[in-house]
Amino acid sequence: MKARPLTVTALELEALFSSLSRLPDVEADNLQAYDATDRLLLETAAGFVDPGASVVVVGDRYGALTLGALSGLGVGQVRVHQDLFTGRLALARNAKAAGLEGRFTQHEIGQELLGSAALVLVQLPKSLAELEEIADAVARFAAPDAVMLAGGRVKHMTMGMNTVLDKYFSSVQPQLARQKSRVLIARDPKTVHGTPPFPVVEPVPELGIAVSAHGAVFSGTRLDIGTRFLLTFLDRMPAAHRVVDLGCGTGILATMYARRHDGATVIATDQSIAAVASARGTAEANGLGGRVAVVHDDAMSTLEPGSADLILLNPPFHLGATVHAGAALKMFKAAARVLAPGGELWTVYNSHLQYRAVLERLIGSTSEEGRNPKFTVTRSINS
Repeated sequence: MKARPLTVTALELEALFSSLSRLPDVEADNLQAYDATDRLLLETAAGFVDPGASVVVVGDRYGALTLGALSGLGVGQVRVHQDLFTGRLALARNAKAAGLEGRFTQHEIGQELLGSAALVLVQLPKSLAELEEIADAVARFAAPDAVMLAGGRVKHMTMGMNTVLDKYFSSVQPQLARQKSRVLIARDPKTVHGTPPFPVVEPVPELGIAVSAHGAVFSGTRLDIGTRFLLTFLDRMPAAHRVVDLGCGTGILATMYARRHDGATVIATDQSIAAVASARGTAEANGLGGRVAVVHDDAMSTLEPGSADLILLNPPFHLGATVHAGAALKMFKAAARVLAPGGELWTVYNSHLQYRAVLERLIGSTSEEGRNPKFTVTRSINS
């Protein structure tokens, strides 16, 4: 692909970016719907995009990249992959406000997303595993002369990212940093053979189950230490009929509860599509595909009020790269809505976060069931 002169202007981008909202995701003074990497990626892309080029966006958070490509680069249609349910809703909302709805399509990582793509814009993910899943798919399905522009904040970028891209592209060129962001230009995808590297399915001997994980899912196939601690209380949890694993990740809690309680109807839900696919794979790998329903959702928004007797929760304490309690508070409020009267929420969290008072206020009577040097487990009864 030949480069052409830069055409997108800072003024065009600023007008678009200033109109973007994070909704329905958490909004706060220290959180915004775009960053300098979005701007740098679009300005770099203007030197590569040709009229009629097939453009793909991966990792757009709230629509800055997709809508920037449509309005600032003169692209007619964009194929998009967003992992988070909230990101998909925000993009749709922002597109409608900008009059750009109907000009992009959502796809999962694979041929439908990347087939014959000429230019791929990627917000660099935090994990190398997620980057490898993306790079492998670009090399498999994009055009032979495709260019992938991968951008990130310099403080979050590592040499390991270059190593991953070197595995799948013949040329990887880091660009000069600007406003604390940098773009890696990857060209000439290498030919790849065999099965894709993800999902990975591996045994967890201490639990006696197998765990499936896509690249973007937290902790991979490992048992994270918060979930491990919460599982030590499995015998003390009620034998409930309607159970939700909220923020399910790879679905370990849902799988372990379903194995223990044959009569339970278990729903595993997460706002990450990679987590949802992983949880589904974990349930199937353990013969529970018919017992665990998996839902891509934002804080149980599609579940009926009072429809759960028990909710299991290991909430995140980050929003993207920002330490923020907003995600956990949103989940607590959702639990208050979805729990039936007398239903229970079992939560594990870092002890220094001191969520007990909040749980008392939002859910009801809350007791500390256990504590170790790092985590606290609480039981809240919906009143």
